[in-house]
Amino acid sequence: MSVELNHTIVHARDNRESAQFFVDLLGLEITSEWGPFIAVRLSNGVTLDFTTIPADSIVMQHYAFLVSEEEFEAAYRRIRELGVEHYADPHRQQPGAINHNDGGRGVYFMDPAGHAMELITVPYGGWNA
Repeated sequence: MSVELNHTIVHARDNRESAQFFVDLLGLEITSEWGPFIAVRLSNGVTLDFTTIPADSIVMQHYAFLVSEEEFEAAYRRIRELGVEHYADPHRQQPGAINHNDGGRGVYFMDPAGHAMELITVPYGGWNA
């Protein structure tokens, strides 16, 4: 059997708010809810299981999502429509812009819980890396 990531728990100030942010931004669906978790399934079957914890206990994490050009265009349109601050770089030195690293497009932004998010259309190093 191959080893694959099945799910990860994402800490949030409000699990529903954070899950809905991903649903709205990336055109995904909430697939299940059980106990303290609200799951959002990605196209490769991995779920992001959002759970509410005290805001002062949240440690920022970085989540990068490889998306198609069409998905990027739709998500970037939503980012702009929703007024989400975004950057071309992880150090937030290029506000309101995207990058063209590795021949694709990329953007950085924060989710409602303060996690650093990234959308890219080409993997780091390019498709042949």
